[in-house]
Amino acid sequence: MTPLYIVVLAAGQGKRMNSALPKVLQPLAAKPLLAHVLQTAQVLDPDKVIVIYGHGGETVRASFEGWDLTWVYQAEQKGTGHALVQALPHLPAQGVVLVLYGDVPLLQPHTLEQLIQPAHDALVLLTQHIPEPGGYGRILRDDRQQVIGIREEKDASTQEKQIHEVNTGIMAMPLEHVSHWLERLTCANAQGEYYLTDIVASAVTDGVIVHTVQPTYDWEALGINDKRQLARLEGIWQRHQAEALLGRGVTIADPDRLTVRGTVTCGRDVMLDVGVILEGSVILEEGVTIGPYCVLKNCRIGTGTVVQAYTHVEGAQLGAGNRVGPYARIRPGTITQQAVHLGNFVEVKNCTIDQASKANHLTYLGDSSIGARVNVGAGTITCNYDGVNKHRTQIGDDVFIGSDTQLVAPVTVEAGATIGAGSTIVRTAPADQLTLSRSRQMTVPHWKRPLKK
Repeated sequence: MTPLYIVVLAAGQGKRMNSALPKVLQPLAAKPLLAHVLQTAQVLDPDKVIVIYGHGGETVRASFEGWDLTWVYQAEQKGTGHALVQALPHLPAQGVVLVLYGDVPLLQPHTLEQLIQPAHDALVLLTQHIPEPGGYGRILRDDRQQVIGIREEKDASTQEKQIHEVNTGIMAMPLEHVSHWLERLTCANAQGEYYLTDIVASAVTDGVIVHTVQPTYDWEALGINDKRQLARLEGIWQRHQAEALLGRGVTIADPDRLTVRGTVTCGRDVMLDVGVILEGSVILEEGVTIGPYCVLKNCRIGTGTVVQAYTHVEGAQLGAGNRVGPYARIRPGTITQQAVHLGNFVEVKNCTIDQASKANHLTYLGDSSIGARVNVGAGTITCNYDGVNKHRTQIGDDVFIGSDTQLVAPVTVEAGATIGAGSTIVRTAPADQLTLSRSRQMTVPHWKRPLKK
């Protein structure tokens, strides 16, 4: 198998972004543009990935700490040809090199595989036919329709500007020719830069075949230079992901109001209402219903569970047949079993909750182990933080906790216990008994409500 080397050109400043954040770190689907490119590159299983960086410097590098990348700094930006020259010391004499761009984030692996396959002995260009080609370099062909060159927009004649096949900048080529082609580049053009596209003429002169490949989707090769283009591509990508979910049988109330910022795995008969946001790794099992304007992040939702409107679930595993929300917040470390109910304005953090337990409203449960068939009354809170450390609350099976109760951790409520409403529990509540903590009720004689002066 021919070795594959990928060079990502990511040194551009991105002035039109009007942002302190480097262009390649601008977010698309909650992920930097460059991250999209590098993750696609990894799917191709390359022998090496080289990133040419410049503006943003160490900020860009630091954003990808731990990735298996070779970083090459380009101090001056003198064009795409000059950028590829910087990678030469890190490339061998044999193999295939694929050139990608840090601001072209949505190229699909299938398209790039088509580009790579013939590149062991040919220069392969990713081109596209577009109705309004303004700003793009045009593909020049001879009478036999063989590619003979690329003319940049600023150097093109009036006749050449009528050509609708354009260069995307993405190309693959045999490494044995690269250094010779780059040596021939000049900056005798309107931009005064070393165009990588000029190697096409060198390939033709050397008798190397020039192939062209079209992208699978017409939006794949779109680059991003400003926030308008970023927003447009965000919309395109979100619609593409919604279409993929629809194809797998997911019911989506409005595909244009679904946001996916990660990977989603769905069983049969999943329903997503309007405004749902899915982030990270989200698994929705069979028959799950997600209500409007919910945010799910890095979580698993069990079979038949209903998550009602405006609920946030992050880092949690919800069991089968749960009912959660509306307006609930389920935080990391929470694991529920089947038929658990967590209602409106309930917050749960780092808890295990056994089957058929309920906290239906206005409750905070943190760092707790809760048994089966427990009823937690409205206004109950676990006081799990002493100002320095977190402590756990243990609640056994079949416990009934009255409204407006404070459980001051570490504390245990044994199986079958009942806690009277309005209690503050600081010691073990014994099994099958009523425990309560209240001051004596009294009426103050002759008291009068103050009057406004």
